Amino acid sequence: MLPETLTLNGTALQDIRNKLDDILESAFGSLPVPEKPASLYDPVRYFMGMGGKRLRPRLLLLTAGLCGGNPEDAIPAARAVEMLHNFTLIHDDIMDNAETRRGMPTVHTKWDHATAILSGDVLFVLAMQQLSDQGRHAGLSDSFNTRMMQGFLEAVRIVCDGQAMDMDFEHQDAVPLPEYLAMIGAKTAALLRCSMELGALAAGAGEEMVSDCGDIGEHAGLAFQIQDDLLDAVGDVSRFGKKVGGDIIEGKKTWLTIRALERADDTDRMLLRQVLGNPKAGESEILRVIRIYHDLGVIDDAVKVIKEHYNNALEKLALFEESPYHEEIKSLLDKLKVRDY
Repeated sequence: MLPETLTLNGTALQDIRNKLDDILESAFGSLPVPEKPASLYDPVRYFMGMGGKRLRPRLLLLTAGLCGGNPEDAIPAARAVEMLHNFTLIHDDIMDNAETRRGMPTVHTKWDHATAILSGDVLFVLAMQQLSDQGRHAGLSDSFNTRMMQGFLEAVRIVCDGQAMDMDFEHQDAVPLPEYLAMIGAKTAALLRCSMELGALAAGAGEEMVSDCGDIGEHAGLAFQIQDDLLDAVGDVSRFGKKVGGDIIEGKKTWLTIRALERADDTDRMLLRQVLGNPKAGESEILRVIRIYHDLGVIDDAVKVIKEHYNNALEKLALFEESPYHEEIKSLLDKLKVRDY
């Protein structure tokens, strides 16, 4: 059973946080995943059971409240964006040959590549089924239902564009920073934008309000990805859930590597190219690369850019009327700004 409808008047902010937690726990604690065939759905339950931040569904529910709706009415859309997000992660792990995700074995490691591909595919189908149920659940008009589905599918296409760009970058010696920003805008920020747009649409918001909510999500998404790049170099591995310096060993084009290669002199650039993408690189070599990042001011500049995007998101948020949902989104963005995992 889902918790009773949220009551805003006289409700403390902490009460709203607790009730949103209850909604998320109920929404994801009993996912509509079939039992058989177990070879298909056990990996789905395993991966979805890893938990994670649930950032996208939380923002979607909060946005529904921000726009005057009831977050409980947006549960199918919240499930849809989280299922879609996990679908992309399962396939990303295959493409990246990642052995762990959130500190646990990835699906293709625990089972095999074929199982992981199929499990990811069915997660996408389950996400579509959830979204198709959103209109009936919230009593939306056909036009809102169509708009939500169009926005969702467009976000999926853009995410695929971003993944393709990321794969193309693997074969390029140098990637201009604008192209990198376009890639993360598609691969990471597009789904956060979509999440907040769907939350607004679930509340029956008009296009201008939907667009403003999307802008908040996009800026948060750009900041979030650059922050991930930064945490790969300076994060706490016990909290980050991935090996620090993993992007360096894999030779991934990140905000840090692109900026460092732009600024480095010939000596540092030679060292960077020797270590980046070298699977045999030792800890001392990785630490030397990170030291170069510090010396070139790349770490400090990444922190500044992250803060700028979060501040841009907060400026858009300021266009909305004060409410507990407004305050909770602001609080969430503030926490994301200083996250270390």
